[in-house]
Amino acid sequence: MTTTTSANPGVKPARQRPAAVILTTNAEARIARLMGEAPEGTIGVRLSTPRRGCSGLAYSVDYVSEEKPFDEKIETPGGIFYIDGASVLYLIGSIMDWKEDDFTAGFVFENPNAKGSCGCGESFTV
Repeated sequence: MTTTTSANPGVKPARQRPAAVILTTNAEARIARLMGEAPEGTIGVRLSTPRRGCSGLAYSVDYVSEEKPFDEKIETPGGIFYIDGASVLYLIGSIMDWKEDDFTAGFVFENPNAKGSCGCGESFTV
């Protein structure tokens, strides 16, 4: 999986580099499902780490209708996955998965940069 940034959309990067976040096949399948149900005008899904929760940062996955400068762009079989440019440093080396069971469903993150998390698992600190 490789990635590009959209800071200069008309200029190709000199070389490809590994994506900041690795998506499992389950995560890619969920992105494909989300894109299949997306509102009109949606161009992809963006992962960001807004400040909230007990530990300071949380994971947020949202539909996007326009590319932002400095977003990292990962092309998946089901659609474009963006990582918010301000969040990339908190996420480098992370694995994003989709888990579903009888009681819960959601994206799950294995983040080597997280130094701690709150008891409920909704937020993390770096």
